[in-house]
Amino acid sequence: MNKESLVREKRDFQSIGEEISHELAAKMVKNHQDVHSEESYSYYVGKNVIDQILAQPGCVGMRFFDAINEVGEKTLVYAGIDEKGNTIIEITSVNDHGKIVVTPGMLGDKSAVGPTWSWID
Repeated sequence: MNKESLVREKRDFQSIGEEISHELAAKMVKNHQDVHSEESYSYYVGKNVIDQILAQPGCVGMRFFDAINEVGEKTLVYAGIDEKGNTIIEITSVNDHGKIVVTPGMLGDKSAVGPTWSWID
């Protein structure tokens, strides 16, 4: 096990993130738009898919990946993470007949891309 793995395992991934003020959020979005004006988009993701991903056994948070969809548009792919920060790729469970079953972890995509977005419209 390398040093990076040890550091990663000790992080509390469930506690990452915090509430920030509207002022700080607006500043952060504006800073990004100033530097990357050609790609200043917002993304829309529905509650249902987020709830389904977070409800997976062992899921403590989510990871978001920049992606390009099948028609060449920038989008997001999102996945659950476990307590060690690993992306949940598969879930092992026992079915009704007592057999061990491995099913794919749920991944989300098809987020809607909004237009160039200003914090205050």
